[in-house]
Amino acid sequence: MQYGIAFTPLVPTPMLWIGLAAVVVIAAVLLLSRARGALVRIGALALILLALANPSFTSEEREPLSSVAAVVVDKSPSQDFGTRAKETEAARDELVNRLKQIKGLEVRVVEAGRADGETDGTKLFGALSTTLSDVPTDRVAGAFLITDGRVHDIPSDAAALGFKAPIHALITGRSDERDRRIAITAAPRFGIVGQKQTITYRLEDHGVSGQQARVVVRRDGEVLNERMVSSGQTVNVSVDIKHAGPNIVEIESSPLENELTLVNNRAVVVIDGVRDKLRVLLVSGEPHSGERTWRNLLKSDASVDLVHFTILRPPEKQDGTPINELSLIAFPTRELFQQKINEFQLIIFDRYARQGVLPTAYFDNIARYVRAGGAMLVSAGPDYASVTSIWRTPLDSVLPAEPVGVTEKPYLAHLSEIGKRHPVTRGLEGSASEPPHWSRFFRTVNTRNPDSPPLMTGADGQPLLLLSRYGEGRVALLLSDHIWLWARGYEGGGPHLDLLRRMSHWLMKEPELDEEALRLAVHGKELTVQRQTMADSVTPVTVTAPSGAKRELTLNAGEPGLWTASVEANELGLWQATDGKLNALINVGPANPKEFSEVTSTPDALKPLSQATGGDARRIAEGGSVALPRIVPVRAASVFRGDGWLGVHMRDASVVRGVGVLPMFAGVIGLLLLLGAFAATWLREGR
Repeated sequence: MQYGIAFTPLVPTPMLWIGLAAVVVIAAVLLLSRARGALVRIGALALILLALANPSFTSEEREPLSSVAAVVVDKSPSQDFGTRAKETEAARDELVNRLKQIKGLEVRVVEAGRADGETDGTKLFGALSTTLSDVPTDRVAGAFLITDGRVHDIPSDAAALGFKAPIHALITGRSDERDRRIAITAAPRFGIVGQKQTITYRLEDHGVSGQQARVVVRRDGEVLNERMVSSGQTVNVSVDIKHAGPNIVEIESSPLENELTLVNNRAVVVIDGVRDKLRVLLVSGEPHSGERTWRNLLKSDASVDLVHFTILRPPEKQDGTPINELSLIAFPTRELFQQKINEFQLIIFDRYARQGVLPTAYFDNIARYVRAGGAMLVSAGPDYASVTSIWRTPLDSVLPAEPVGVTEKPYLAHLSEIGKRHPVTRGLEGSASEPPHWSRFFRTVNTRNPDSPPLMTGADGQPLLLLSRYGEGRVALLLSDHIWLWARGYEGGGPHLDLLRRMSHWLMKEPELDEEALRLAVHGKELTVQRQTMADSVTPVTVTAPSGAKRELTLNAGEPGLWTASVEANELGLWQATDGKLNALINVGPANPKEFSEVTSTPDALKPLSQATGGDARRIAEGGSVALPRIVPVRAASVFRGDGWLGVHMRDASVVRGVGVLPMFAGVIGLLLLLGAFAATWLREGR
């Protein structure tokens, strides 16, 4: 029970202060003038003023509230190194038991790091703030952090905590730990395909000095560089950007003897390959309806630099037109097909026939260009089956099928069984129905002896679309010149944009369109393994986690040509998958997580903040066993640490359960006091 006096003025407070000032002035005048009855008069005025203030005796019934101490347990991946996990659990149990023995102390335990979904760095103070968010600051007794000391959200000062109470850090791990890591100091996020990018890294050793390590640099699993590097040395390495999309570069060092972990011996850099302007050469043998389709498609792509020539009048017209005037602009055949042919990523022949415009030697150049890694697409019409066909040139060595005639009749194109599995044609809009939901073609070039099975078939089951490889290059042969009917919307049209773009990207070796591929993808906490194949079955895939743990997965059939399986991505870092022939890599989480940048335990990071709050940061497992300091309740102090002990700030917070109020000047008592004051004044004046 607590007692006190409360005032409930009967007049506005400013009037009370004016009245008080007036009473003081009057009292001073009376006393200085030595007037008779001065004390009685002053007493009467004071009683009147006190009555106007309306004082009351109060009594409060209070219930004491418990102080609150938080225990934050670090569950980040770095706590799995060595014996830290066991030390943490032992310290947690012992600490909570000791805190619960303190009368009037409420204990709250929270796990942070892995348990609260953090993916980059150990963030304990965020969890602490959340835990104490509903606790008034005058009830916080302190906080204990059980951690290895590598915390990445330490406040800049004690004021940023939002409460005044000690922070104690109990550090797991040993002081003699040693570790080696690869630190990336500079790395580009993007790179032009076909160009080099420079990555800068440094070899760092903790706990030792003067060591050397063998460092291997890989791109997508392929070894690029291998050298000896000294501890503390900074190295630059150049990497070719081979393809569009993520290029995963690994930099891995040999292990240090008795080091804490091998996880950070490897650093990962993901460089997104960006294609520069793709140079495409489109040669139309004659003006025709489909020419515009190809031009519109290629010109609509901002990443394509199109060079287009149309042969307006063939030489056999014998009208005396010079060769260099057979197109709208001069046709620099020597420059295009001899000097600068390798500058093009794709060459398209659209209804082109051998008309004497290109010498035979240039066709030989094109064939060598393809075998060396170039790409060629032939959109064939009746020209391909004529005596002037480009088949009857050195190009026959890189063309998928020999022409034998032309079929002129309406038909619907169909996906073959191979075409249903191939990424170029799989899932084309309208292909799921029978017959396919797209318009008819009216011409097919008949062929024989194809090098590869067709992806699409035309009239009488004849091949319509053939894709083949020759050396390092690729060739597509479209055996109809009526694709423009789809573009014009004839009979509802068809998916010409998807088909032509997929063909072009496959020819330019887009990895997403490879027939045989192994891919990894991450969706949230789930790692998906995808196998693209043209075969009827696939072998199991072995998945390797960043820690080295392996798991064999059996894939399940999905869409035609696609087999998938999933596994929980419960570790940060580089995951690998292989089926014995193909390999795939993917990085889960940040490329180089803060969690693994520095893994040796230390009290130094948390000590400045802890000591600023009156707490301390101490190791608890130096001798191989956990030894906690004594936990002492402290009522009033600025320092909550000492030799062998740590303190919690016990608070005197309480809540009011009931209030009693007794007015002094209420009723008969107040009336008698005032009347007594007037009577005393009258009596004194009457003498």
